[in-house]
Amino acid sequence: MKAFLRSAHSLALATLLLAPLARAEVNVVEKVAPNVYFHEGDIGRHGHCNNGWIVFNDYVLIIDANFPSGAQVVLPKIKALTDKPIRFAFDTHHHGDHAYGNQVMHEAGATIVGHSGVLAEMKKYETNLFGGGKPGRWEDAAKGRKDVAASKLRPPSLLFEKQLTFDDGTHRVELLHLGVAHTYGDGWAWLPKERIVFTGDACVNGPYNYIGDGNIHEWIKTLDKVIALKPLKVCPAHGPSGGPEVLANQQLYFKSLLAEVKKLKDAGKTAAEVQAASDTIKEALRKNEKIAHYIGQFINAQVEKAWTEMGGAAFPAKKQAQVEPVRLKAAQLLVVSDNSLPSR
Repeated sequence: MKAFLRSAHSLALATLLLAPLARAEVNVVEKVAPNVYFHEGDIGRHGHCNNGWIVFNDYVLIIDANFPSGAQVVLPKIKALTDKPIRFAFDTHHHGDHAYGNQVMHEAGATIVGHSGVLAEMKKYETNLFGGGKPGRWEDAAKGRKDVAASKLRPPSLLFEKQLTFDDGTHRVELLHLGVAHTYGDGWAWLPKERIVFTGDACVNGPYNYIGDGNIHEWIKTLDKVIALKPLKVCPAHGPSGGPEVLANQQLYFKSLLAEVKKLKDAGKTAAEVQAASDTIKEALRKNEKIAHYIGQFINAQVEKAWTEMGGAAFPAKKQAQVEPVRLKAAQLLVVSDNSLPSR
């Protein structure tokens, strides 16, 4: 890991790392405001989430720990931009592509921060670490990812319930829990001065909406609270950054999905009939260009989730497994193993 962390703290290298374009590209650093950065992770090849970081007067706060290999990608880029110590890494939620890099961040000097729900969800799903007597999600991930197998799971140790604020007089970052969305422990990083929000998986910009650990109806309500902040820049956990339309489109996708499923519920359809109509729902959603790019591998599971939240029975046969995305290929998410670390 040390080889990944060694980097010259030079202005020349920092300049090379910054994207000249208005939006980020995969594995390129985007400066979204003075001392505020966004990095779009390589989900396609390595399953990495996006990261952000804020350079305070005396330290750096990183948004999301990523997978271990993802942490090893961004840490040298941060060190190329500043010699300030990395003091905090914020888990927006408990999923592996956001929190399994916690140990790498800890070894780089960071205290791991998260909403109390992150720890609660880890206790639920990471059963081996917390004495559940059987392998958890970490062990499942380690079977296909060398970076996970070579590291260890580290839960957040600095927890908050509603809000935790970092403010040095120049920069202010509010870590907020606004309700259930992608999970029951979602956190948002809100920069009120710059009107920038880092969303975690509670808002994405592409076909990445895993809904197995959340609630779609509550998700829509939570998005209302974030939209009410009136951010100018939205930095999602997957896909490119954008403006407030990213939040609006994410919410519209879920509202449209629920509306299509409700039509079938009101028509008295059975679970099997709704399952059979998944492709029809998909094509109905695809007609709206604002949300078409959200349609991907998880559509059938999303239809079932919407249906069961409305009181419907579970589908009689699963069309797909409820698993987190780790790789994107040809605009469709495919679950594959990652047995090699990034070369840089």
